[in-house]
Amino acid sequence: MSRSLKAMRQKAETWLRQGISPQRLALTLALGFAIGCIPVIGVPTAVCLIVALSLRLNMPAIQAANYAAMPFQVALIFPFVRLGGWLFSTSAHPAMNAGVLAHGSPMKLIWASGSLAGEALAAWLVTAIPMVLLLTLVLTALLRRVPVLASVEAGD
Repeated sequence: MSRSLKAMRQKAETWLRQGISPQRLALTLALGFAIGCIPVIGVPTAVCLIVALSLRLNMPAIQAANYAAMPFQVALIFPFVRLGGWLFSTSAHPAMNAGVLAHGSPMKLIWASGSLAGEALAAWLVTAIPMVLLLTLVLTALLRRVPVLASVEAGD
């Protein structure tokens, strides 16, 4: 095996083992799942990348949890929009009105859509924080029962 191939393999192994203790892995999976539920399509992958790099979390694990959350992301868009409307006391959204869609100006539609997205993101944030805390606690307890991870914890 060539020297450069060995160096690449060592880097890959280090990358895969990074943040693999039960607590760190639980936090990684919880963050990946919560971020994966952000109600804006296409954003969670980049956010997971930034979070994993900045907190030195396991990149494959956070992205796997992110992708596992995709069905929930789609299913939760409308509940987050409704919760956001409730949080901000907006009862009727112009973007949901068929008249605005058919006859409104493009700027009015863009403004209303941005408002909906902002409210949905606020609703996601309100629910994501307790979800990450709860998932981290539950996953830590479960991952401590995995023998390979328990040995990593003992070695830390």
